Amino acid sequence: MFEKKFKKYKQTSDTFRIGILLSMAGGFTDAYTFVIRGNVFANAQTGNIVLLGLKLVEAKWGEAVFYLFPVSAFVLGILAAEFIRAKLKDKKRIHWRQIVILIEILVLFFSVFVPQGNYNVVVNIAISFICSLQVQSFRKVNGNLSATTMCTGNLRSGTEQLYKYIVQKDSEAKEKYMIYYGLILFFIIGAVIGALFTEILREKALFVCCGILITVFAVMFRDEM
Repeated sequence: MFEKKFKKYKQTSDTFRIGILLSMAGGFTDAYTFVIRGNVFANAQTGNIVLLGLKLVEAKWGEAVFYLFPVSAFVLGILAAEFIRAKLKDKKRIHWRQIVILIEILVLFFSVFVPQGNYNVVVNIAISFICSLQVQSFRKVNGNLSATTMCTGNLRSGTEQLYKYIVQKDSEAKEKYMIYYGLILFFIIGAVIGALFTEILREKALFVCCGILITVFAVMFRDEM
């Protein structure tokens, strides 16, 4: 339904079908790190920054550094995404965003083999890195600024558009709020799938998330040809 409404958008990486797949992957990894990697959310860094500040106030320097690691990994991911874009944006045979997806797949694949316990921090840092790659590389869905690894911004934007549609009778706002709430819905679906598979497969659950991202890569490759 969404693709028919928004056919005017030609950039494959910005389409709704790519957005919902990436949102599923975002929800999946958040559920995975919470269920099996120390009850943390590796996708968004607000909580880590708050906890970093609290540990600094308490003069617990070692614990403060623990929260600095994923934040630093997120920053590094943003820089890496911009570097990849600058170096590969003119390539014809493969889109630079496909390179980002390949990096995500590889990082998640190797994270499967990292044991739990003291090494959870390694996986959380790795997932923070690839989530920042994704959020920086895929910033729009059908021309609308959005995120696929977190929901706060989408919830704000979607509710704003819902207000415009109901109160101001803006017909275009209907399409936009449906996009934002659609991304949130599929993020939730990804979280549910992630939690279920993590309970069953434990570390190997990330293979399922790799499958989602392989689908993203394949769809982009097919449509870019």
